[in-house]
Amino acid sequence: MSSEIYFSNNYRDLCEQHGTGAGFQFEFYCSRCSDTWRSPFEAFKTGQMAGWIGKGFSAAWNIIGGNATNTISNAADGLAGHTWGNARDTAFQRAIENAQGHFNRCARCTSYVCGRCFDPAQGLCHNCAPDTAAEAMVAQRRGLNDMVSERAYQHGQQAGAEFDASTPRQLVCPQCHAETHGTPFCPGCGHRLAQAVQCVQCQKDVPEGAAFCPSCGTRR
Repeated sequence: MSSEIYFSNNYRDLCEQHGTGAGFQFEFYCSRCSDTWRSPFEAFKTGQMAGWIGKGFSAAWNIIGGNATNTISNAADGLAGHTWGNARDTAFQRAIENAQGHFNRCARCTSYVCGRCFDPAQGLCHNCAPDTAAEAMVAQRRGLNDMVSERAYQHGQQAGAEFDASTPRQLVCPQCHAETHGTPFCPGCGHRLAQAVQCVQCQKDVPEGAAFCPSCGTRR
């Protein structure tokens, strides 16, 4: 069926072949937003009758005692199975014809979409022809975010000019293994980290534990 091809990717088969609840029902959904619509339930009377026959004979044979229950049930199920395929196809075709009143087929991408996702004036879905007002608002927000990002980047560059990139920094404390984020002392245990002490006179690095600056002799 040509109609079935269009809905091959956006419907779900809810049909039941056997039992007292046997019947046909299909759930169709919008290709864009996935909102669903279900076709009215159509009873599969042959399958329901098979279920009733199976249950009735099973109860009767359990009361009087017998071993033909499986044979009768299988015969009833076989009768239902014989007519199932054609009945299901006919019900599916009716469901498709009904679903076409709830969905719109895009002239460009041929997808079926709900009324909220379709522009009837253009005959196109909103994926192919996005709503102009919505796109304008999205563009405004994108422009705002881009400008804020650019200004924040410039601010970061200015702050980076004051950052001493040559100073060694430990990111993990060697004593307690806490993250330090480059601080002079570990926030977890207070251990002094990689930043060297500088001489107050010549600004040269003074080794850990030294009492005098090895460059100019100034006492620490």
